[in-house]
Amino acid sequence: MTTLDLPAPGRINTARRRFFSTPLQAMVTVTCLALMALILWKLLNWAIFSAVFDASRGPQACQAAAGACWSVIAARWRIILFGLYPFEEQWRSALACVTVVVMTVLSCLPACWTGRRIALIWTLGTALFYVLMKGGIFGLPYEGEEVWGGLALTLFIFVTTCLIGFPLAMCLALLRRSELPWISRTTGIIIDGVRSLPLISILFTFAVVLPFALPGWLQGDKLYRVIVGSALFFSAYQAEIIRGGMQGVPKGQEEAAMALGLNYWQRISRIVMPQAMRNALPATINQFVISFKETSLVVIVGFFEVLASGNAAYGTGDWRFAYVEVYVFIALIYFVFVFSLSRYGAYLERRMAIGER
Repeated sequence: MTTLDLPAPGRINTARRRFFSTPLQAMVTVTCLALMALILWKLLNWAIFSAVFDASRGPQACQAAAGACWSVIAARWRIILFGLYPFEEQWRSALACVTVVVMTVLSCLPACWTGRRIALIWTLGTALFYVLMKGGIFGLPYEGEEVWGGLALTLFIFVTTCLIGFPLAMCLALLRRSELPWISRTTGIIIDGVRSLPLISILFTFAVVLPFALPGWLQGDKLYRVIVGSALFFSAYQAEIIRGGMQGVPKGQEEAAMALGLNYWQRISRIVMPQAMRNALPATINQFVISFKETSLVVIVGFFEVLASGNAAYGTGDWRFAYVEVYVFIALIYFVFVFSLSRYGAYLERRMAIGER
């Protein structure tokens, strides 16, 4: 019987060979498993078995308990999710968050993968979000940007940053790829200049410094200036990602398109850019993930996003001791959005790999 005729080892035999092949390796494996079981038990005991969930028992019951104080979440979840938004109008903020989620889900469906449908979904979704949050029409009371906060503000900054930054990144990538030296070099200086600055300094400049250099009619609200700065930072990094994807497209394909008589925009839109976006997909997903997490930096310039709302949830009243639970809850919110985005990116990679066969 040859090696190819032998049956494949089962999972138990594979685990025995990998982790228990020698006495020393077996001892290390057992010790690691025991430590993992101990850590898991400690976490479960703190988070579930010895935790306090009932908000009516008050902070005194939490201080007497040995586990987590989830009562602070039950008592202050509105502050975390909605920030300073008026209590009686918080349904609008919740519906605005649902709008962003639905808009994102629709954008992920293959049936919507056309330029017009994506543009329609994002335009209508962003407009509906803005109307719900701002009000002033359709009988909705007006709520200024100064009271926006919590998860809704985080999602608004992320969506508008990507909505403005991604088309700008494509333009910058094409300009840097220009055959005219003065255009490509100037664009390169702009991209490298923005990438050399930390995002905090850009946000501070657009929020605080820029109004001193602009006339009053051009200043706008601080929130929108911060979004423009965040979109500029996003576009600089994404432009380099797209340019790297373009460099992965064989030069002969564009030359063949020129030989067939296709003009510049036909070559870019039908041949170069689709393949470039395909090549740049992993890095693009990573950039979206980073941009979502970087929305927490707007707290530096005075915005009440979800992290700042969490600080307010435990920083006032009798819940000062429950900061760990608040940060765990906020981390779970970030995890849900970021993990979903990363898994969708992995799905796209598998789908495109299937198309290559």
